[in-house]
Amino acid sequence: MGFENKLKLRDLHIPKSREELMRKIERDLLEDQNVLAFFYGGSIGEGNTDLYSDIDLRIVVKDVLFEQYRQNKRERAKNWGKVLFFEDFPGATYSIAHFDTFIKVDSFYYTSKDIVPSIWLKNIKIIKDHQSLLSSVLAASQHLNYEMNIEQFDVWRYKFLAYVHETYRRCKRNEIFYALNSLDWIRWSIATGWYMDKGYPPNNPGDWAKIEGERSKLTERQQELLKGWHSSRDPEQILSVMRSILPEFIEVHRKLCEKFGVDENPILFSKILELVK
Repeated sequence: MGFENKLKLRDLHIPKSREELMRKIERDLLEDQNVLAFFYGGSIGEGNTDLYSDIDLRIVVKDVLFEQYRQNKRERAKNWGKVLFFEDFPGATYSIAHFDTFIKVDSFYYTSKDIVPSIWLKNIKIIKDHQSLLSSVLAASQHLNYEMNIEQFDVWRYKFLAYVHETYRRCKRNEIFYALNSLDWIRWSIATGWYMDKGYPPNNPGDWAKIEGERSKLTERQQELLKGWHSSRDPEQILSVMRSILPEFIEVHRKLCEKFGVDENPILFSKILELVK
């Protein structure tokens, strides 16, 4: 069997392996009386998993035992299958375990006080819910919507401008990896602006999850623009791609300024962008 065929067969088996892993997780946590509740978020919570979806697991434990469970997070994950490696930090409240089935489990630990209504809890799959803690929070979360504030907007637009200037500097220094990284941040910033314009909560900085592909909230035009903003290591091409993105920034910036009722200040922004044109 060829290498590619072997991987393809492995990948096709991932959904079944994920279900088996979830059954082990649920059996383990349902039997633990110190676990007050647990649920799945991410694509499992939203009901749109694909072959490569990981398991976003959220575990609520008794307040007095939280630190004990946090410290034991890696050992707990070993109850569910063969872990190849962990990528989390020892002091963090989460564990990221990579299993031999090519499935990743992100398990976050909380106290009951940590669970409050949130836009991030609108789509979850509840498995255990002592005293309806999660049910009430889920119901309250349905009434919440993402609202960007002016501080976030300012960070977004000025970081975009900083990435533009940095891309130019790094190209001129022939620091191509740095320049390409800055260009990637420019693309990501535009995608974030599109999300904000649509009223969707943007991803964490640098996170490209679900921005492309079938699960993306972007329009076909926007996804095509992202695909077209591709560059080789040639400095002149990097700068050309960067400059081709600027009209879209100006348009998104205009729309968001209207939403906030703030001055677009086109003279200032034109002056800033002219420095690298």
